[in-house]
Amino acid sequence: MKPLFHKVPVKLESSFSIRHDIKPNFGTIWHYHPELELHYVVKGEGVRFIGDNISNFSEGEIVLLGENLPHTWRCKEEYYQSDSELNVEAIVIHFLPDCLGDYLLKLPEAYLIPKLYEKAKRGMVMTGAVKAKLIELMYAATTATDLDKIILLLKILKTLAETDEYTAIVSSQSAFYQSNDMDTQRLNKVCAYTLTNYKKDITLEEISSISNLSVTSFCRYFKLLTNKTYYDFLIEIRISHACRALVENKVPTEVICFDCGFNNVSNFYRHFKKVTGVTPLEYKRKYLHRVN
Repeated sequence: MKPLFHKVPVKLESSFSIRHDIKPNFGTIWHYHPELELHYVVKGEGVRFIGDNISNFSEGEIVLLGENLPHTWRCKEEYYQSDSELNVEAIVIHFLPDCLGDYLLKLPEAYLIPKLYEKAKRGMVMTGAVKAKLIELMYAATTATDLDKIILLLKILKTLAETDEYTAIVSSQSAFYQSNDMDTQRLNKVCAYTLTNYKKDITLEEISSISNLSVTSFCRYFKLLTNKTYYDFLIEIRISHACRALVENKVPTEVICFDCGFNNVSNFYRHFKKVTGVTPLEYKRKYLHRVN
């Protein structure tokens, strides 16, 4: 999908932005910005789209995004209901690569920071013990002022630069370009419709009509912007929800298969292994081993 450029608001007296948000949901807009983003989900769950990756998110996740890497966090549908009492909470830090001065990046002692920025271009999901340290620093940064705020950002960068406790998110560093409003609105509409209706059969005729395009034009348009077919996109959405259901471990795999929109078990197993690299049983065992 072509992302929408987003202007991150930064106060004139600040060199970078930090927010502690509590709101109904994270919105739906697929966007990018020149700032790096450190995003800690305190509360909330759903599906996140980062670059060419579609994955679940839930509370406790910390992600570092490189400059101009498109992304959106799409909460579960119940967060968007008018009568919902749910809300999300997050601490988000935005900073330009040279926000503390270009000279800092050229210091021999700071050689790890440019390397961190390069790794962040693919996105980084933080894992292991480093998460607890980052959470403490991020909370402290939300109330810090003056030099203390700068010192905490440097500590956060040092922590991120020195750790190997992370997993890369996107499979490639594809170039992304600014889109016009029509492109963004159309693809956000396709995304929202798919996330709402992934459990049922969605025909190309149906989704094309949502986009106000013919089937042929829609297929060409979607493949051009996403480097994947619409059905590949739909399958990835279904598999992401299957992954969440597997780790919740409340219903059998066969039930999850049909709940996520697949019409037979063998088809589900084939697509699941193609997307995740493992079988549903292996995925569940791997997750349960990690949490135990």
